[in-house]
Amino acid sequence: MNPLIHSLHPYPFQKLAELLEGITPNPDKKLIKLTIGEPQHEAPQVVLDTLAKSLNGVSKYPGTKGELSLRSAISEWAKRRFSLENLDPETEILPVSGTREALFAITQTLVGEKDQPLVISPNPFYQIYEGAGILSGAKLHFLPCGSETNYKVDYQQVSDDIWKRCEVLFVCSPNNPSGTVTTLEEYAFLIEKAKTFNFTIVADECYSEIYFGDQAPLGLLEACTMLGNTDYKHCLIFQSLSKRSNLPGLRSGFVAGDASLLKPFLLYRTYQGCAMPVHHQEASVAAWNDEAHVAKNREIYTRKFDSVLEILSPFMAVNKPEAGFYLWPKVDITDEEFCTALYKEEAVLVLPGSYLGREVNGENPGNQHIRMALVAEESECVEAAERIKAFLTRNNLK
Repeated sequence: MNPLIHSLHPYPFQKLAELLEGITPNPDKKLIKLTIGEPQHEAPQVVLDTLAKSLNGVSKYPGTKGELSLRSAISEWAKRRFSLENLDPETEILPVSGTREALFAITQTLVGEKDQPLVISPNPFYQIYEGAGILSGAKLHFLPCGSETNYKVDYQQVSDDIWKRCEVLFVCSPNNPSGTVTTLEEYAFLIEKAKTFNFTIVADECYSEIYFGDQAPLGLLEACTMLGNTDYKHCLIFQSLSKRSNLPGLRSGFVAGDASLLKPFLLYRTYQGCAMPVHHQEASVAAWNDEAHVAKNREIYTRKFDSVLEILSPFMAVNKPEAGFYLWPKVDITDEEFCTALYKEEAVLVLPGSYLGREVNGENPGNQHIRMALVAEESECVEAAERIKAFLTRNNLK
């Protein structure tokens, strides 16, 4: 067995199950889960109709590169969304079976050229970044994004000795769990470092279409265009239909950017065998071509966040994120104590923030935070907020 397997950490939800073992939620109340970031809104009908009409696609082996119709639809969407002059569907786009598998796979492709390679990740983080780095044989270097920096990474504090060893830099924007967005100034700094020290910026942008107001979050390729990096050198974005279109079960996304990186990644994927089924591809074309359901989705999230924050803001340290569908409040007891007590008393389940981070130099930036995914229907999210308010008031907590 690969000995690196033993270095993998338990997934956050496994740790949560172990924490709650033997604890019974309040039996008088229906359990409300705010833990997993799985959208619960309706899937767009246009996608379901297309999927139903495309089921004969199960009789065909899908090509690893994906159908040109899908790559073209992705190209047109990305050009509209990020004001790109060009995004070549032949060389600068690869469809993938959801960003989770692609984020893992790209790391295996990119790591191995340097001595003592590093994979750099924000902390807290999406745990795939860590697992991908470990199994690639790299060392993980975590950059804190806690309350002291308004939940942003301070890239200026990273030394050139670290950048020299870096092969993959994970950027999650909008960020999971805090909802912060990487700025043009930050991307300009990172792109210059990537060129100087020859590493790849891997931008996980799966929450980019869930935002509030008229200002859409900046994307990495959009930043490249604004900065004159029109061939997207050293830059890759990872996008998904899971959050944008409420289609987590379709397992459909794409990678786009630097063609010189996507060519060997395509070769890797021909061996990995993760080609997207043809009928999923046809349904994905329908999704990328339709914006009406995405705008409706944002309206639903906006109402939910406004309703929930109106209830909770007077009682706990919680703010509206720039984007995404998580709340990331700080609490004044340990996050595990908060989670277990809330579960027991109010039958509301949240995720301890420390499970999303790692302790570095004695500090875990996720400590005394909880993550709440507002993915359920508005009425259920509001009910959960009312119960949390009652819990906070009864226990004299913030």
